[in-house]
Amino acid sequence: RHGREAPGVFGASHQRVDGLRLRRRAPSSGAMAGKRDSVLALEKYIDQEVSVKFQGGREVRGILKGFDQLVNVVLDDCVEYLRDPADPYRVTDKTRRLGLVVCRGLQVTLVSPNDGMEEIANPFVMAAS
Repeated sequence: RHGREAPGVFGASHQRVDGLRLRRRAPSSGAMAGKRDSVLALEKYIDQEVSVKFQGGREVRGILKGFDQLVNVVLDDCVEYLRDPADPYRVTDKTRRLGLVVCRGLQVTLVSPNDGMEEIANPFVMAAS
């Protein structure tokens, strides 16, 4: 029975190979058979200004020049928004010019376009009485 189905034991969807029970994959449908579409839709933001947030709280803004499937991002004319030394979660108005940078994808948590974005008040924070 090596490499053949064991219909009475596991059913038609399983196969035994070298003592291991293997599950067969379902046949590919037409939609899934081709190349998978990228989850990222950053192509439309190439040569536009984007904001990037990183693990640890750093924030930068620059012109998106390129990216890959690992979300490694290349930004030009990049500016970092510095945080308050007393409160590392608060971003200050101070900036630092970085120029051309490559942002490592493992550290990127958010990439967002700047056009059409505006800061609003947090509706979940209760006003002080």
